[in-house]
Amino acid sequence: MGRGRQKAKATKQARDIKYYSPNTDYTALQRELGATERRVSSRYTESPVEPDYSAYEDKYADKFSEDDDEVDTRRIG
Repeated sequence: MGRGRQKAKATKQARDIKYYSPNTDYTALQRELGATERRVSSRYTESPVEPDYSAYEDKYADKFSEDDDEVDTRRIG
């Protein structure tokens, strides 16, 4: 006995949590988001420089043919 009362209390608590909506302080949220944007933008002013790989582009292209990538379908044994 007592299971009904326990279940009713759990249901009430779940409903209270589900429909709980605290007052939102939008000015504090705006300050927090604005501070994050300023910090990120000042820290990363320039994009990182990517190395130049153009010298390696076709250096070995003539040594290998396109068919070398295929899997050998012969059976051994």
